[in-house]
Amino acid sequence: MPGYSEEQLQQLVKTSHEVKKMAHCPYSKFPVGAALLTDDGSVFTGCNVENASSGLTICAERTAIVKAVSEGHRRFKAIAVASDVKEIVIAPCGACRQVLVEFGVDCDVIMTKPDMTYKIMTTKELLPCCFGPTDLQRERAA
Repeated sequence: MPGYSEEQLQQLVKTSHEVKKMAHCPYSKFPVGAALLTDDGSVFTGCNVENASSGLTICAERTAIVKAVSEGHRRFKAIAVASDVKEIVIAPCGACRQVLVEFGVDCDVIMTKPDMTYKIMTTKELLPCCFGPTDLQRERAA
């Protein structure tokens, strides 16, 4: 049982689709939106922001995470991700998966389609054998 209600889940899905309209994606024409639910019930949104120097582009998921962290949040329950792709649910890129793992392996990732259908996987399921904060605390070989 997730740590959030069905109503919160539906609102995250809806919000992720609404915020993708704010995306700055003049190069890829691929808008993405994200809605992140924190442990205390706060929701932070993000959209992708592209740059002519493509390495400086930031994804919607990382935008939402950075906004939440900058406001003092470090524990997340779920994140919904939205795009305009109709055939499949949209999944976070590898970099976003790694950033999500930084804050825990049990966050639900709600991957959606424009018709509001979705699939849920945890960050651990999306990034098995991940490297996270606890790995830095393990004893190292001499």
